[in-house]
Amino acid sequence: MATEAASAPSPRSETIRNHAAFIWSVADLLRGDYKQSEYGKVVLPLTVIRRLDCVLEPTKQAVLAKHKEISSKIENVEPVLQAVANEQFYNVSPLTFTKLLDDPSTIADSLNLYIGGFSEAAKDIIEKFDFSVQIDRLRRANVLYQVIGKFAEIDLHPKVVSNIEMGYLYEELIRRFSELSNETAGEHFTPREVIRLMVNLLFIDDADDILTKPGIVKTLCDPACGTGGMLSVAEDHLRALNPRAQLEVYGQELNAETYAVCRSDMMLKGQNASHIAYGNSFSEDHHEGERFDYLLVNPPFGVEWKKVEDEVRKEAQTHGFTGRFGAGLPRINDGSFLFLQHMISKMQRPEDGGSRVGIVFNGSPLFTGAAGSGESEIRRWIIENDWLEAVVALPDQLFYNTGISTYFWIVTNRKAPERQGKVQLVDAREYFIKMRKSLGAKRKEISAAQIEDITRLYGEFAEGNQVKIFPNEAFGFLRITVERPLRLRWEVTDETIAAVLATKAIQKTPEDVRMVLRELLAANRDAQFSTQKEVIKAFGSSLTGLDLAAPAQKAVWAALAVRDEEAPVIADHKGNPEPDPELRDSENVPLPSVPVSFVEDPTERFDTLTYRTTVDDYMREEVLPYVPDAWVDHEKTKIGYEIPLTRHFYKYVPPRPLEEIDAEIKALEDEIQRLLSQVSS
Repeated sequence: MATEAASAPSPRSETIRNHAAFIWSVADLLRGDYKQSEYGKVVLPLTVIRRLDCVLEPTKQAVLAKHKEISSKIENVEPVLQAVANEQFYNVSPLTFTKLLDDPSTIADSLNLYIGGFSEAAKDIIEKFDFSVQIDRLRRANVLYQVIGKFAEIDLHPKVVSNIEMGYLYEELIRRFSELSNETAGEHFTPREVIRLMVNLLFIDDADDILTKPGIVKTLCDPACGTGGMLSVAEDHLRALNPRAQLEVYGQELNAETYAVCRSDMMLKGQNASHIAYGNSFSEDHHEGERFDYLLVNPPFGVEWKKVEDEVRKEAQTHGFTGRFGAGLPRINDGSFLFLQHMISKMQRPEDGGSRVGIVFNGSPLFTGAAGSGESEIRRWIIENDWLEAVVALPDQLFYNTGISTYFWIVTNRKAPERQGKVQLVDAREYFIKMRKSLGAKRKEISAAQIEDITRLYGEFAEGNQVKIFPNEAFGFLRITVERPLRLRWEVTDETIAAVLATKAIQKTPEDVRMVLRELLAANRDAQFSTQKEVIKAFGSSLTGLDLAAPAQKAVWAALAVRDEEAPVIADHKGNPEPDPELRDSENVPLPSVPVSFVEDPTERFDTLTYRTTVDDYMREEVLPYVPDAWVDHEKTKIGYEIPLTRHFYKYVPPRPLEEIDAEIKALEDEIQRLLSQVSS
């Protein structure tokens, strides 16, 4: 398996650094009027506008002439003007970036007119930046002219800065501004070394295929694309493997400004920017019906989906497994599993080549939810369909806005033959280096060498200290309900009399009735009965005489009952023992070691010989030796799935010898005595 990247032309790093430094210097003009974390609101959209201006410069006059010629004749001028501009965008304003500087007194109005001349796709990006607000703010701060003048000095023409270099330049600016805004960076920006590792693992089985096909075209989608970092790194990775390969990227983003950053980045790189959509992926799926070769996402952790609950539940109920959310719905305060189901619905069919999916989770999706819950059912659906290839445990403190531990899941419907029916767990929690300076909650990073080590561990698919491999069924279990018979006797004591009078049914009766009832029971204090029939025979006629309704009488019999291990078993009308709710217990029984496949109704399995035998064996070995009267209520049995990753990598560390601890305590006591003697002397 090839994991080494083929050599590829690298962008001129010196050009990128010089241009980034020059653009970054614009921030000097903003200091005082803007906080550091706000610099990007000005610099990023102006970088986009200046690049678009430079790209359109050679065809500017031709576009203006064609627009004048056809604007009164053709309703939809966009395709024609795009063809003249030879780009996805154009501008029909007579102004250019440099002409904006002709009159300092009208700079704000001129800039707004110039932006209004862009085609809809480009204008949409600038509007999502909410840049009109910044224009007014810069005007009031009396720095708009200087800022525009600064940008006019930099030449971002494609002959000077190629699409690839422009992409790197823009990403460098995004990175700097994200790191300045530690408190929000993690919402929109995933650390690049984390993305590189994820992309490595996503492409790991396809490197040979990509290398041997010169003009290969692949597609990748990120349904929560943020600033587009994952799309960019994936594109770079594919280009490194094969410079002639092409990756068409798609994405969707909910945050308007972040969407604008991503879409503009794709436009500046020459990607089809229309593939980046704006809106909520759950309620507004802008890639409905499309399928992709790869899907990659770092969704927000622990974010509730209450705002789109109605749409999600309606789709789940209406479409079931033919829709996106048929496997189950997670709890309302964490929509992580909705993202994974959404992505699985967009996998290529196996007969069309299949897909690989990568997603970053916190620990919750590994085990949250009991058997039969939404989370457990989603895990069951994924594992029993043999889609879960691996889970990689990452170090904590990797992300900007959270220090929690994270896990990378690889899901695919085209597993390699040796991986079929198995799940690989990789413990990479110790693969990190400490950062010299923390960025928000990010205090650790993964080095390039460590990325290679983790990739190697994953690719070798061999068990070791950091790698465990299990059959799919190892993560499943039968949640059985163990019942024990109800044993009761009836007695009249101060406690049971108080229990009778405290029941809701008796509390609703008139006070004089309650007083008579208390006296009736008190007159029979210490009476004991073996069966309920005996109690009814003793008190039934008296209670009827008090006009107590049937529910109230039943409440009396229930309150007089006392559990007694020596009492006879209470049976139903068929002679079967009734279960005692207070003695009811639940047990997890491992699934039998036979391959399982997904069925929509898991109860179909419970009558099979293998499952019944497994439960019977468990009861005989683990339960009946201690409670021989117990039995299993098979109608309540459920299948559950969880992935206890940390348990599989737990290493027992024995406590230090008592002699060593005693010696340390003695040394500390001696030190305390010595210090006290110095104080008192």
